[in-house]
Amino acid sequence: MHAPRSNPIIEPELLMLAYRSGIFPMSDARDDPEIFWIEPRLRAILPLDGLHVSTSLARSLKRGRFEVTCNRAFSQVMDACAAPRRARADEDGGSWISHRIQESYENLHFLGHAHSIEVWREGELVGGLYGVGFDRVFCGESMFSKASDSSKVALCWLVAALRRGGVTLLDCQFMTSHLASMGAVEMPQKAYLALLQRAQAGQTAADRRTPDHCSTAGSSIGSGSAAADADAVAAGEAAGAGVLALPDALDALLGDASSSGLASSPGKLIAQLLTQTS
Repeated sequence: MHAPRSNPIIEPELLMLAYRSGIFPMSDARDDPEIFWIEPRLRAILPLDGLHVSTSLARSLKRGRFEVTCNRAFSQVMDACAAPRRARADEDGGSWISHRIQESYENLHFLGHAHSIEVWREGELVGGLYGVGFDRVFCGESMFSKASDSSKVALCWLVAALRRGGVTLLDCQFMTSHLASMGAVEMPQKAYLALLQRAQAGQTAADRRTPDHCSTAGSSIGSGSAAADADAVAAGEAAGAGVLALPDALDALLGDASSSGLASSPGKLIAQLLTQTS
């Protein structure tokens, strides 16, 4: 059960405009009603053709140790990501996912912009991740693991589905040792913004015009007219035409597995796809 709402949720239009501008919200604690907008000096991304899949992880995928789903338990995934946990050396162990942020992303999920990958073992949720998708971009927000390899399996399924759906940029926000071990790379925010603009611009020359506010992330949130902001969001949505949303991309991937005679063990297909380029 969530705490009673004491502050309004972040408006979904503002959230999506922030993501399209390379910015995202955080809080200082679970019960903190305030939010602040983050534009990291250094940004982590995971190249979709550069995921590191170890031999043991490939074995876990092929054996089908877990059941993997999409959008079955979005709120439960957020609860698990926000729960107190033992920190790695490069993490503080606290939660930046406040109740207000969680309610805002649950609303974004209801609207079809935020998605989760769930990893189950014998009916128990043991791993997963969630993030925000738009155009040819997916911004991973957080992941959790309660069983060995469970969050890594979630990430493998995510990468395979994003590739199948035509996404070109997987944003990881901040670098951690865990992400680095999976193949994430770090770059200046300016370089990330260039990739973000390219991913939003689509594939045709006619679409390769990016709203001005995207090139100066942080300065335009809430500063333009409502009509201009709406036009920018609409332009971004148009550029993403033809890209599969994460649930549809995962369904297409499962269809591929079925066509290959691997309907009962889709993890084998995912392992094959990822180890060909890893």
